Amino acid sequence: MNNFDFYSPTHVIFGKDTHKKAGELVKPYSSKILLVYGGGSLKKSGLYADIVSSLKSAGVEFYELSGVHPNPRLSLVKQGIDLCRAKGISFILAAGGGSVIDTAKAIALGVPYNGDVWDFFLRKAIPKRALPVAAILTIPAAGSEGSRSVVITNEESGMKIGVLSDYVRPVFSILNPQVCFTLPPEQIANGICDMMAHIFERYFTNTTHTELTDRICESTLRTVMNNSYIVMGNRQNYDAWAEIMLSAYVAHNGSLGAGRDEDWASHSMEHAVSAVYDIAHGAGLAIILPAWMKYVYKHNIPSFVQFAVNVWGVNGPIRNQEETAVLSIELTKWFFKNLGLPTTLQEVGVKETDLHMLAKKATPFGPIGSFKKLTEDDVFEIYGIAYR
Repeated sequence: MNNFDFYSPTHVIFGKDTHKKAGELVKPYSSKILLVYGGGSLKKSGLYADIVSSLKSAGVEFYELSGVHPNPRLSLVKQGIDLCRAKGISFILAAGGGSVIDTAKAIALGVPYNGDVWDFFLRKAIPKRALPVAAILTIPAAGSEGSRSVVITNEESGMKIGVLSDYVRPVFSILNPQVCFTLPPEQIANGICDMMAHIFERYFTNTTHTELTDRICESTLRTVMNNSYIVMGNRQNYDAWAEIMLSAYVAHNGSLGAGRDEDWASHSMEHAVSAVYDIAHGAGLAIILPAWMKYVYKHNIPSFVQFAVNVWGVNGPIRNQEETAVLSIELTKWFFKNLGLPTTLQEVGVKETDLHMLAKKATPFGPIGSFKKLTEDDVFEIYGIAYR
């Protein structure tokens, strides 16, 4: 196990009707805030009205920034930065899924910074501070409600890049499983894949003596998978949503990676694809993850055998470790397909002639990953596996 420094200060408020506490939770931090959200679904569900009522009751003045899209855009982030500076806003409340929360985080980084906020994403600058951010989660998936990460798409350059900083961990996050009841099956499937991917990026590691986090990763994966079937059949099952919502938070708050090397190559490869083709992040990961697994599994076959046995429940004596490892990959691909997710790049409209370009975009700072270091050429090979 590696040395590690784990810091996760987010105050989590979990349960029924907890979003109605937004005003009283915000008030100690600021009386003037920016409320960031996506589109009509927040208002249609009644969540927007509850949040606004709570803020007004607490005497919190708020300005609004709406229109956040999946694969959140840098241009909207810059609008938010300008608005915060013009109005003297000192706190940002995000109401939505990962794209909304990441937009809020990027704004929070940009407001106190004198340069272009994109500098942080290009590794030209390191965050030194940020406005405080809080979240009201509406889509369990990205885990941004408890993470130190923020991912933004630059529409002009076609680049989608992440930044890690403890300054953007939300000071509090409200998790109410009731708000998930109206999510469409496609969003549920994308979210399930995204949170599973966050676990995979930590689970497949070369670090040894990580028994505790191995078992927690496996338990979290099984919890997500088991309850995904329940909510797909009954989208108003509160208990199943509670399990999934908490799992999404645990999957990406950093605890599962404590003491172990993390990979993140699959995310880098998916970011390149969704930056250019604007597909849902979870859908892209459903395509990339099995292809990555096929390309790297021989590097550490015992890890995939453990995955087969402890996550997929492969029973009986293991006579052929490689066959068992391959079976775990096929089961993963089958699970994603069974959720209704795409399994090839061709399905989502990616052009085969773009694979070299995408491989270059996935490796802007050099080789990616730690389980097995991947060069631009390696990434091109993985895209080839994922294409058909």
